[in-house]
Amino acid sequence: MTKLKVYEYPHPVLKQKADKVSEVDDEMRALLDDMLETMYAENGCGLAAPQVGVSKRAVVIDIAREDEEPAPLYMVNPEIVWHSEETEVCEEGCLSLPAMRAEVERPAAVRIRYLDYNGKACELLAEDFLAVAAQHELDHLDGILYIDHLSRLKRQMVVKKLEKSRREKNDG
Repeated sequence: MTKLKVYEYPHPVLKQKADKVSEVDDEMRALLDDMLETMYAENGCGLAAPQVGVSKRAVVIDIAREDEEPAPLYMVNPEIVWHSEETEVCEEGCLSLPAMRAEVERPAAVRIRYLDYNGKACELLAEDFLAVAAQHELDHLDGILYIDHLSRLKRQMVVKKLEKSRREKNDG
């Protein structure tokens, strides 16, 4: 497995709509494995293929805590087929916007249809933090970042903080 480069905002690949995957083959499984390794190395809980420069509809998620066994979830061509009327506000971060966080309102539960690691059709009811993580990652497949859900003013504040953080990192 290989640790991949995570592309950061405002890289254009993050704003592209990802292509549907024609089949889950060995090449796709290798990408999923590399994405999972990259996500763990970056201390993330989710990663979408566009974040590593691959415009394909694939995500990996693992919301297990440090004291829990890893529970990776591989989703190829995922789509939300239902979402609850009830919403929740949750603080989100993103490996493509390092060290930035903001509160985002999303449906509290979603039903997702996808292909698993072996190409088997699956359906999952995601609730609580898994629902947040899944919606966040699926947004990436459509070129949407969590900051796109914020008001213009809040989005500008996050982007300014990110730019300041990068300047400080480069000066230091």
